[in-house]
Amino acid sequence: MMFNNQNVRISQKATIGKNVRIGDNTVIFDNVVIEDNVTIAHNCIIGEPLNEYYSDPDYENPVTIIGANSLIRSHAILYAGNIFGKHVSTGHRITLRENNTIGDHTVIGTGTDIQGNVIIGNYCRIYSSVAMAPFSKIGDYVFIFAFVVLTNDPYPPSEDLKGCTISDYTQVAAHSTILPGVKVGSNCLIGANSVVNHHIDDYSFVMGNPAKLIMDIRKYVMLGKGRLYPWMYRFSRGMPWENIGYENWMNKKSE
Repeated sequence: MMFNNQNVRISQKATIGKNVRIGDNTVIFDNVVIEDNVTIAHNCIIGEPLNEYYSDPDYENPVTIIGANSLIRSHAILYAGNIFGKHVSTGHRITLRENNTIGDHTVIGTGTDIQGNVIIGNYCRIYSSVAMAPFSKIGDYVFIFAFVVLTNDPYPPSEDLKGCTISDYTQVAAHSTILPGVKVGSNCLIGANSVVNHHIDDYSFVMGNPAKLIMDIRKYVMLGKGRLYPWMYRFSRGMPWENIGYENWMNKKSE
């Protein structure tokens, strides 16, 4: 099933599942696997060949997988070797270089640039215009807000690349920068406009340039709202504990 099927190019070496919709002017290269119930909107490139394609006559495109029930919005460019889980959703005009792994139910916002060999977990929210350097590693249930930059070169230009690590349930607020090799613990809050140049322990609230520890995030209290963190007990939209609550969901997981 296709929108209008105008100027669509699908390689004979691609595999297309059931109930897949493909928009106009979209190109799907060799060894792309699109699972069932996926929508790929107009003007997308899926499985863009790597640099070797232009010089190696024996080049073989790496496998690219778009998991079932995913939505790829217009003008997305996904290089070969990307592996998307199920129910992944993207904004417009994203660019993903090769060999990223994206977990189930993760959202990637408009204008985001992921530069390859990045791992992003399940149920993450990567908002608009985020830039991720190669070898970044993102856990599950992580929110990274607009214009955040994850870097990987400690003394540019070099070959000593060290990706950032952001652990489960952490929130990185807008316009923050995480410097190469930094490990941010779980359940942290990185305040807006922060520059994080050192490892951050679990449950830390940090902010500033350079980022400094403000408090244990579990002690953060807002007048009239009480304790706000861990945030999972007060926010559930789009999360697997929606309608049942985080504690109930955790209990069911442990049964």
